[in-house]
Amino acid sequence: MIRKIGLISALMLIPFVLSSFVSVLCADTMPAGFEFIVVSHRGAGYLAPENTLSSFQLGWKMGTIPEADIRTTSDGVIVTFHDNDFRRLAPSAPEDIKSKSIKDLSWSVVSTLDVGQYLGEKYKGQRIARLDEVFDEMRGHPDRWLYLDVKDVSLERMAKMARSRGIENQLILATTDYKDIRAWKKMLPTSGTLLWMGAQESVLRKRVAELRRANFADLTQFQIHVHVGDLNSTEPFSPSSAFLREVAREVKSKGILYSTWVRGSDNPDAYRKLLEVGFDSFSSDDPHVALKVMREHYAAR
Repeated sequence: MIRKIGLISALMLIPFVLSSFVSVLCADTMPAGFEFIVVSHRGAGYLAPENTLSSFQLGWKMGTIPEADIRTTSDGVIVTFHDNDFRRLAPSAPEDIKSKSIKDLSWSVVSTLDVGQYLGEKYKGQRIARLDEVFDEMRGHPDRWLYLDVKDVSLERMAKMARSRGIENQLILATTDYKDIRAWKKMLPTSGTLLWMGAQESVLRKRVAELRRANFADLTQFQIHVHVGDLNSTEPFSPSSAFLREVAREVKSKGILYSTWVRGSDNPDAYRKLLEVGFDSFSSDDPHVALKVMREHYAAR
């Protein structure tokens, strides 16, 4: 009888222990005072011109962590810009420039391009941001964190820029290349890391198996891109809910924050269902939706 009571008492403690573990985990994966992470995709999602200084400022103001896409100009200036060319984001650029990439142009040319007007006349005149000016906005503001989605950049130079401003703890390197994760952690051990994946489920299984063999070393966050289909169907997500739950159990057992970029829907019910399959965090093109769902979720706990 004593043994039975002892076992029951131990089982009753499990939720408390797990809750305490999550609190400790979150302490070094998000800013102090944050209950959860919503990532504002490319700065502020659809709410501001992508990867501009104003988009990062809006992302921080909303209580999210902005994501910046990182590239380098032909003369070595590190900037925030997503696309491989300028057709979508700088439609007013000269025709001979639209098909080029950031790496093909000097900063003196890149700095003149209008990357706001594509979203509407009220954004006309906004320019591509330099990473150093974004970092300067973070210095002295420990609540301002930033995801760095690397496209074309020297990790060593970026790490040096961060160290010189004392903002290493406010950065999360985001990449689909596990080798970059390992290299970044050697340069900035206190910085966060996010490995993202978007592919068919069979490919994802192989990649997760590779991570398993490395014991998920140096990962603080793991993200799977999820396409949302018919929410009333038996399987609304691709990859499947069963696979997403399986990965959730494994990465959470390693103390890794489990994240998704939601694709194909801004329906709050999609976010709620994704919480049910095990996700902790969202990257969103509509941060207001993600924030609303997360606040409701945490208020009900």
